[in-house]
Amino acid sequence: MTEQDQTRYSYGTGRRKTAVARVRIYPGDGTAVINDREPLRHFGRRELEQAALRPLEVTGLTDRFRVSVKVVGGGVSGQAGAVAHGLARALCVWDAELRGPLKAAGLMTRDPRMKERKKPGLKRARKAPQYTKR
Repeated sequence: MTEQDQTRYSYGTGRRKTAVARVRIYPGDGTAVINDREPLRHFGRRELEQAALRPLEVTGLTDRFRVSVKVVGGGVSGQAGAVAHGLARALCVWDAELRGPLKAAGLMTRDPRMKERKKPGLKRARKAPQYTKR
């Protein structure tokens, strides 16, 4: 790999719940690094690793890019969703033609679901204390 290939990259920011992922893709051999660790070691489960790297599978570019990710906030599931969202955005910056397949797979849309806030007088967002008649 030349010096120019190492500096040329595409960037995408992904979000899910309270997790934020900053994703960079470089031309490379298909390796992925998430917070300086391999994806399976970071997420702990094969399903989450596959979910995070799904944009590469959908586009068929698994062995063409080296992926570098910094992800903060949330839990491992939210982080996996944030990485997938950021990776899809970075792929679109690299090649705008990939937007169609990624959008059809639902990877370009940020999942808007967030944790509902706790209300006063309740134990959680909707759970009320048990009613006592006497």
